[in-house]
Amino acid sequence: MKKFEKLTREFNEFLANESFKRQPKELYDPIDYTLKLGGKRIRPVMALLATDCFGGDYKDTLNAALGIEIFHNFTLLHDDIMDDAPIRRGQPTVYQKWNSNIAILSGDTMFALAYEYITNSSPDALQKILRVFNKTAIEVCEGQQYDMNYETSEICIDEYMRMIKLKTAVFLGACLKIGALIAGAEDKDVENIYHFGENLGIAFQLQDDLLDVFGNEDKFGKKTGGDIVTNKKTYLYLKAFELAKGDDLKTLEENFIQNHPNNEKKVEIIKSIYIKLNVADYTHIEIGRYYNLALQYLGKISLNDDNSNDIKQLAERLIKRDY
Repeated sequence: MKKFEKLTREFNEFLANESFKRQPKELYDPIDYTLKLGGKRIRPVMALLATDCFGGDYKDTLNAALGIEIFHNFTLLHDDIMDDAPIRRGQPTVYQKWNSNIAILSGDTMFALAYEYITNSSPDALQKILRVFNKTAIEVCEGQQYDMNYETSEICIDEYMRMIKLKTAVFLGACLKIGALIAGAEDKDVENIYHFGENLGIAFQLQDDLLDVFGNEDKFGKKTGGDIVTNKKTYLYLKAFELAKGDDLKTLEENFIQNHPNNEKKVEIIKSIYIKLNVADYTHIEIGRYYNLALQYLGKISLNDDNSNDIKQLAERLIKRDY
């Protein structure tokens, strides 16, 4: 996907030219460290791609795209504290490298920096952009709270889908919507590209759930089975409990406990139950359902074939990841 790769390079160059080496260094060094850890830059590049596909100049979106990337990394900084996660992208997390207080304060500063970059967007669209950004920031926090609530409560698949919509999907929709607003796209196209991104985001998270269990570790980029080890209530977990009966249900209940004596054995046992219950097939069906919904919204948008294909290739890039 040449356009996505080109825009990724352009964004990384823009980010590299921005300096976050400021004083006091205890506040800003963690921010600089976080932004230099890398990542796929999917969200900011989605904004750039939307501007380009709707006939705007993607360079007009670089500030907003950086605001989006800083906000995304701010959420990760705080999530790592809440999840007690020691590693992020193969390196120590900020609260591990410094401490939790610094990570919280640096994260707070990143939110303000994100807002600062967002406000450097086109004055003509700024009010609408800020509404989208503020609404999305609130929804992402709501999704994170639901995620924490669900750690200690029984939930159903519908509740899980609501959580991933808020925590993950609305942000992808917002990135595309902000890019479209900067390009001056028509209102109906702005809404349709948002719903395209939102449904794509749900499919993306379900695919992530699937890869965490069945992915190729070299291609997936992290060790599989982490969701099982931490008893995370993913779609696969919930579907398995919905389908399991008798000994299978008993095995699930016995193994999804805190402080399991052997994590590798636990992953092996749960994975075998998932295979027996065809949980991966059910997940694929849901991924396909939301992916097709996304494409239906894309089909409603006034784009030429080349631009429509660029966005379709983005969708394929996110969903059709290798095992």
